[in-house]
Amino acid sequence: MQLNIKSVTAIAVIVIGLVAGIYIMSVKLAPTVPAKTAGSIQPGAAMSPGHPAVSSGGQSGSPQASPQQEGRVGKATEDPKTKFTHFRVGNSNVKSIFIDGKAVWVGTSGGVIRYNTDTDEFRFFDQKDGLLSKGIFNIGKLDGRIVVGTYGGGMSLFDEASNRWENYNVPNGLADAFVYKVLKASNGDTWIATWSGANRIRGGDLKDRSKWDVYTVENTKGGLPNDWVYSLAEGKNGEMWFATEGGPARFKNGKWEHWKVGAPYEKIKNDPKFGVDPAKFSEHHAQQAREMGLAGKSGAGAYNPNYIVSLQVDSDGVVWCGTWGGGLARFDGKSWRNYTMADGLPGNLIFMLHRDPSGKLWIGTNNGVAVLEGDKIAAKKLKILTTKDGLFSDTVFSMATGEDGSKWLGSFGGVTHLK
Repeated sequence: MQLNIKSVTAIAVIVIGLVAGIYIMSVKLAPTVPAKTAGSIQPGAAMSPGHPAVSSGGQSGSPQASPQQEGRVGKATEDPKTKFTHFRVGNSNVKSIFIDGKAVWVGTSGGVIRYNTDTDEFRFFDQKDGLLSKGIFNIGKLDGRIVVGTYGGGMSLFDEASNRWENYNVPNGLADAFVYKVLKASNGDTWIATWSGANRIRGGDLKDRSKWDVYTVENTKGGLPNDWVYSLAEGKNGEMWFATEGGPARFKNGKWEHWKVGAPYEKIKNDPKFGVDPAKFSEHHAQQAREMGLAGKSGAGAYNPNYIVSLQVDSDGVVWCGTWGGGLARFDGKSWRNYTMADGLPGNLIFMLHRDPSGKLWIGTNNGVAVLEGDKIAAKKLKILTTKDGLFSDTVFSMATGEDGSKWLGSFGGVTHLK
């Protein structure tokens, strides 16, 4: 790929004004409103300290769809002569990108954008269209419908034929209204990663409440190391992998196993930090630093090697875990190995992992994207992309590959389209 870019065209797809609940640097900030008690959640789903209040609404079967409004639909055009194109999304993080044929679905902290790559038409969705929350963590497809995991609004599914959203929340069986990933396993089960454990819907029957299971630290006797499940993936032989704030976990043949991963603080302490130390404005990260005995250490709030922010399981069974400041961890089935800036990575906070159809592993960090060909991290094997090469931002949270092989990378404020 040619990286010497001389010009970049900025295309305004849609500008979302002031956005409530924005995640700065993907950090969870403890809200000022008191959290509800665990009694409002299904049995076994204990809440994390400082958990935002969970709405008891959001029953399925009663979505509301509004007509298209001025400023919520439109059209944009690209300059075919450029290698990179920037699609701006206003003051929002792009937490997830999903490509469905010619449609690029962009999940942001201010709503969902659907962009048609053939016609350049876009449409914007938020609460006015039936979503319970405009903060979007994950977007994908489940049983023929677009599915989004939201910040406090549960899980929502969009039927394009009827133009309606159907919402699932705590009363329907969700462990929590904060949903980070939805996955349909090869055996037909649906798995949902939430802030208060993981759901399994046996057979994928969302309408049958008796088919909903919840897995937490308590009811797995610590097999799941932390109730905050940030992502999940299916392994080579049908086992399930979980990215938690307490490390990676595996559920295989009915048994749980988990590990401690990430590079030690001594190895990364002199590496460049992620801007402002999150511990200075987030009690959550300040508490983590204290628990690790790092209170007062430079950049300690940007370091938690067991907080798994991104997860990728390859077809050969190799597991990759992106950590919060502890670099990238790789599991070959027998042992773990850690990789940091000392091994050639541009940053130690690994927000995104994406294996493209050609086999390249894209590693989104706080300081650019590393592209790996093969499975062994080494500086000479990594190709680094930053804003100097045309990225919209050096902090990359999400990515998807289009039918034409082009790459879509999500950051704060916009999407980079690499053609």
